[in-house]
Order: sequence, then C-alpha cells, then structure tokens
Amino acid sequence: MATFLYKLGRLAFRRRRYVALIWVALLALAGFGASSAATATSSSFSIPGTEAQKAFDLLDERFPGGSADGASARIVFKAPDGEKVTAASNKAEIQDIVGELKSGSDQVASVADPYKANAVSKDGSTAYISVSYKVSSMELTDPTREALEDVGHDAQSSGMKVEIGGDALQVMPETGATEIIGVAIAAVVLVITFGSLIAAGLPLLTALIGVGIGVSTITALANVLDLGSTTSTLAMMIGLAVGIDYALFIVSRYRAELAEGREREEAAGRAVGTAGSAVVFAGLTVVIALVGLAVVNIPMLSKMGFAAAGTVAIAVLIALTLVPALLGFAGKRVMGRKARKAAEAENKPEARPNMGTRWARFVLRRPVWVLLVGVLGLGAIAVPAASLEMGLPDDGAQPKSTTQRQAYDMLSDGFGPGFNGPLMVVVDTKNSSDGKAAVSRVSDEIEGSGGVAAVAPAAFNKAGDTATITVIPKDRPSSVETENVVHAIRDAGTDIKSETGAEVLVTGATAMNIDFSQKMNDALLPYLALVVGLAFLLLMVVFRSVLVPLKAALGFLLSVVAALGAVVAVFQWGWLGSLFGVEQTGPIMSMMPIFMVGVVFGLAMDYEVFLVTRMREAYVHGESPGQAIVTGFKHGARVVTAAAVIMMAVFSGFIGSSEQMIKMIGFSLAIAVFFDAFVVRMAIVPAVLALLGKRAWWLPRWLDRVLPNVDVEGEGLRKDLSDGPAEGGGERELVRV
Repeated sequence: MATFLYKLGRLAFRRRRYVALIWVALLALAGFGASSAATATSSSFSIPGTEAQKAFDLLDERFPGGSADGASARIVFKAPDGEKVTAASNKAEIQDIVGELKSGSDQVASVADPYKANAVSKDGSTAYISVSYKVSSMELTDPTREALEDVGHDAQSSGMKVEIGGDALQVMPETGATEIIGVAIAAVVLVITFGSLIAAGLPLLTALIGVGIGVSTITALANVLDLGSTTSTLAMMIGLAVGIDYALFIVSRYRAELAEGREREEAAGRAVGTAGSAVVFAGLTVVIALVGLAVVNIPMLSKMGFAAAGTVAIAVLIALTLVPALLGFAGKRVMGRKARKAAEAENKPEARPNMGTRWARFVLRRPVWVLLVGVLGLGAIAVPAASLEMGLPDDGAQPKSTTQRQAYDMLSDGFGPGFNGPLMVVVDTKNSSDGKAAVSRVSDEIEGSGGVAAVAPAAFNKAGDTATITVIPKDRPSSVETENVVHAIRDAGTDIKSETGAEVLVTGATAMNIDFSQKMNDALLPYLALVVGLAFLLLMVVFRSVLVPLKAALGFLLSVVAALGAVVAVFQWGWLGSLFGVEQTGPIMSMMPIFMVGVVFGLAMDYEVFLVTRMREAYVHGESPGQAIVTGFKHGARVVTAAAVIMMAVFSGFIGSSEQMIKMIGFSLAIAVFFDAFVVRMAIVPAVLALLGKRAWWLPRWLDRVLPNVDVEGEGLRKDLSDGPAEGGGERELVRV
C-alpha cells in the first residue's frame, strides 16, 4: 500500500493543476445540485419492529386520512391575572382563533375547540387548542407555519399570554456563531503548530472543500433519500474534524521529509506513502463505525451513518490527492522561517529534545504510576455513568426563551406535566367477539392503574373494529414514572388479548421515545461487538500485533465510559449545566451511548494509528521498543495534540446549538476526544507499551502468514528507495512503474 500511495502522492504533486481542477469541479457540481434540488419535504422517523410503530401503521390502515404520524401543535392560552379563559371576551377570542386555524391552511387535518374537547384547566386560567396536520413537521410549508405563528401574535393583543408548542414549529436547529469560533480556534492551533500561514491554511481549505462536497451532496439527495436536517449537521461535524486532521497528518509528514533534505516531489510522495497509509486505515475505522450504525435497524440513524461515512471517505481522498497537489502550489512557503530553523536544530545531535520526547522518556521511567493515574482518573469520572437514564428530549429541554418551552410550562402548571406527552392506546378488536366490551375493559384497566391523570372516552373508526383511547400520565413525558405507565398498560394488554382477542397497542410520541430507547439498548452490545471486532482485525493488519489492537480497544472503552459519565453529570445531574447552556436536566438522549461508540471509536483510532504506526515504523527499522516509543512521540505527539485540540474546538462549537440533541452530541464528542487523546493515547498507551516491551509486537507465526502485509510503516517502500534526497534514478523508475 505504501508504494501505491507513494506513486499517487507524486502523481498528484506533478499533475497538481488537473487534480485541483477536478476537486473544484466536483465542489461546483455538488453545489449546483444542492441549489437546484427540490427542498426536502420529508424527514420520516420510523422504528421498525416496535409496538409504537406497529400501532402507527395500524392507525394509518384503519383510520384513513387520520394522519396519525402528522405534525401537531398546541396553542396554549393563559388569562390575565384575575381573569379566566371562560370569560365571554376571552372565550370569543379563542373560538375566533379556532376558526382562523381551520381556514388558515389546507394542510390542517383537524382543530379541537378547547371548550368542547375538555381542554380548559379546572381553575379556568389556562386552555389549549390542539391542531393536527395532514403531513409531518418537515413537510409543513412556510405559509402554514407563518399562519400558526401569526395566530399566536394576534391573540396576545387581547391581553392573554399565548405560546405554541408541538413539533409543527420544528425547524433546522440553530448552531450559532460558536461553530465559527471552533473553526477559528482550529486555525490558531494550526498556525501555532506549523508557524506558517500557508501550512496552517491548507488543512482548513481542504477540509472545507471536503465538507462542502459532502454536505452539498446530502442536500442535493435529501428529498430523494428522505434525509433529515441532523444528517447534514452530523456529516459537517465529523467531516470537518477528520478533514482537518487527515490533512494535518500529511502536511506534517511532508514538512518532516523536507527537513531531511528531500526534494519537494519526493517529500510529497513519501508523506502520502507513510502518513497517507495511516490516514487510509484511520479513515476505514471511522467508516466502519459509522456504517455499522445500520445494525440498529433505525432508518434515520442508518442514513445519518452512511452520509457521515461518505463525507469521511471524501476527506480521505482529498488528503491523498488534493493535499499533495496544493503542497505543489505552496512551494517552500509551507515551511516558515522558524520551522526551518527548528527542523535544523532538531536534527543536530546536541539539540534539546522536544516536549513529546521529554514526555515519552518520563512515561518510560514511571510507566506503572502513569498507568494507574490514567486508569483511576478516568474510572472516577466514569462513576456517574452507572446512574445513566435514557430517553429523548422533549419541549421541556428547550431554552426557556422559546415559545415551545413556555407552552410546555404553561400546560404543566395548568393541567399537569403529563399533558405534554399524552399516550395513544390503540385497541384492535377485529378478532374480538365483543369489541365494545373489550375496549371498555381496556379503559377500566388503565383508569385503575397508578400514574394516570385522565383517560379520554374511546373513539371508534367507521368500521368499528379499532378504537383509540387518549391517556394522560401524571408525570412529564421523559420521566421514569411515565415509562412505567406505558409498560403497565402493555402488560395488562397481554392478559386482555388472551381473554378477549382484542390487541392493545400503546403509541404516541412518548411511547415511540420509550421504544426507541429500548431498541438502542438492545442494539448496543451487537453493535459494539461488530465495530470493535472489525476494527480489531483491521488494526491487527496495520500493527501486525495482537496486544496493541487489544490495548487500543480497551483504552477506547475506558475513554467512552468516562465521557458518558461526564455527560450524565452535566445533562442529567446538572453539574456545571449553566456553563454549557443546559436549562433543564433530564434523561440522556437514548442514541447517545451507541452514537458515541460509533463516532468516538473511529476518531480515537486516528490518534492510535498515527502515533503507534510511527512507533512501529521505528521498531521495524531496528530501534529498541523503548526507543521506538520515544521516536513515535518525537514525531507524532505535537501533531496528535494539535489534531485533538482541533477536533475538540470543532465539536465544542456545536455546544452553542439551540437544539438539546446537537448540544449534547457536541459536548460528548469533545470531552471523549479529550479523554482519549490526552489520557489514553498520550499516557496510558505509552505506559502499557513500555511495560510490554517486545511482547507488544508479538504475533503468532501462523497468524503472520495469514494476515496480508499492507506495509503501513513503509518498510517495503524504503527498500525500493534510497535514503537520500530524490536525485537517484531508482526512485523515478519506481514512479513510472
């Protein structure tokens, strides 16, 4: 592989104008496709194989035109102090609004008059209008949303407080200016690392081109493939981080080759042949982790994984082709004056060791202490993970300034927190001899169970073979008590089916969230086994060792559990919550553990591959195990540190999002990268390798014969090339092969 990539790097360097033109053309093509594509009209969310989804499908079949999975909204009214919503003037105003909503858009399926639907609080201070739409929230047109918002503004003129909740106002999450700050921090880190504006700007430029192509392609295909808004956000987050990192690895190795006196084209070839090999395998681990999300069998999550994996693949291709091409344009300006002097000084025998070298020597002197401090420290941070509660954030997790959050609070105050997450119980009486009696029994069972605030009368379809019952829990949608109510109804439904033949199904947004969380829990271990297993095999091929990949996997698990503990402490317990803009604590997003496993594992292997392949390269070329560790840190620690800080900056930029899910993802990935890069890869890894010595690189002979030799460390390449600058004819002949 190293020889092939060496040829590719030199070819891209020589034909840099053509290579640059191809990538610019691809960016323009993707941009044109995104701008001319139809606006995505759907972002369906389905969970195949769950009871909640089965109930939704049954409702679509038995209640045609009912739009069971359509968007919904609640316009909540609160009368001024001393007044009631039942007062004649207030009642007239609210009923006028009901009429306006019915005629405001042809996407409206139904509007419930609060005075007829028992939607007025006992004290008369609060009322709400329920609006159901024929289409999902992502299919609502702008005029429909504007009509909904205008109704709220008009009603406030009467003196009542009016807020709007529900998913009808759901739009693309705002990430704010902190994303730009993240990129700015990355730029500063690159300037400090390279000491050259050209060298610093190159990884940023190539990463932005890669993300531009990836996100534009996703936008262009969003309508065709039913891609949600968070799909492009994830692709941008991951693509930007790895794009900068991969280019950083290539540029850093290129500068090192120049410092050794090689010609520019030869340096580009060697950089792509060696660091490029690490980039390929690091990228493969990320792709495996993201594509593996399909194991969960949730279409939305699978699409997110595939889209992000595609963006990562583009980042790898750009690092191998566009980066060496741009290095050809940059000339010697890629090496600043200070960098050239530092390289000259570093190559002198009496030169002062750099920080990476000093740290590696310290770890070699105290490997046991470093290992203990690292493991125990991460173990302590991981303790909160034992109290993990999972669910999906509702409007109660929105910022207090939003109308959704204020509507949520008004409903909780006026009716009770359970009104924010009603359950829909669907009773299929097709196989029952007495359907009405069966439905009546279901209602009685629900009313007799604990945790229920109200049970609405059953509503049958025209055929009379299916009924729906709306159940209001006592507690908020994301609480454990509400989850217990769902399980209690389902348990009772099992007995009812065996006795009456009627099937009882619980659905609604709250039940869907519970089923989603359960499905994520069930998929975690199979997913972990698949991703870690495949990556273990991949790393075994890269390092030709059994213990190094095993150590890499165990270190990753430790950093992920520690990161999960930090997420629980901040978002569930509220520790330092105000610092990160967490206004409402609650359960951790149910996809977070499996999502962190997928994304962080791939990113963590970036550092593992880049750092340890340099050690492996030194060991293969005759250095002792201890000296190989020092050599790996001498050349790689600075780059890995810069890469980790850049990733943390990019991910931290998403903490400023107004969407709780994006905020949580940004925080979790940033903290996980911090733990994995600075504690696991920079401390625990060298400590373990120091303790193992030569045994770290042990591989059974039979396995050595079976595994393919991909020559990541460039041993085969060095045999074909002379060690001097690229004046020899042998190197030119190799390129022309």
